[in-house]
Amino acid sequence: MLARSLAVAALMAAGVLFQPVAWSAATLPLSEVEEADLLFMREEEKLARDVYLTLYEKWELATFSNIASSEQMHMNALLKLLKKYDLPDPAAGNDIGEFTDADLQALYATLVASGMVGPQEALMVGGLIEEKDMVDIQAAIDRSDHADIDLVYASLLCGSRNHLRGFAQALLAQFGVTYTLQWPESDSAQIDAILTGPMEKCGRNATPAMTPPASDNDCKGKCLGWSK
Repeated sequence: MLARSLAVAALMAAGVLFQPVAWSAATLPLSEVEEADLLFMREEEKLARDVYLTLYEKWELATFSNIASSEQMHMNALLKLLKKYDLPDPAAGNDIGEFTDADLQALYATLVASGMVGPQEALMVGGLIEEKDMVDIQAAIDRSDHADIDLVYASLLCGSRNHLRGFAQALLAQFGVTYTLQWPESDSAQIDAILTGPMEKCGRNATPAMTPPASDNDCKGKCLGWSK
């Protein structure tokens, strides 16, 4: 035993032995709740993207195409996590407006119908989606024990704050309407703080919504590139 201890000490002094491996949350398996949240978040971000693409096609408001591009990036980030943890992609093979989750399928139909009433109503639908997203993302963060997942969720949360600001600014600029809270689970003080705060940088780069187009139709569909 003494000889072995001396040998280990000598190797450590010489820098031959590896440092102990630090087990992080990312190496641990996901709980069932964490798995369910990831699957849901992937489709919820798709819901936002699909609604915005559909409403852009109807009203040609650049706010929708810009933010739809950001939602695609959110979807991509979540897909990377699904692959990392070997989870099936609920959005695989689904076209715009198609969802595996029945509740999201029904919500999509409701939101699109509301947004088709008029451009002002469409922008309000965008704000509603972002409010709901923020509530759901924060709940998922509270249930997560994985730092890598929390990091992605935090980026999504930041993006949703910017998106809400973008829709509110478009409402005010184009229709003279001040945005008011819609989602029943939202915190009114938090929403007010978001709306009065500046645009944020999220993740490594700013989201497309952070740089408004020079004019309402400046995007003209060029922001619509997406992939499943």
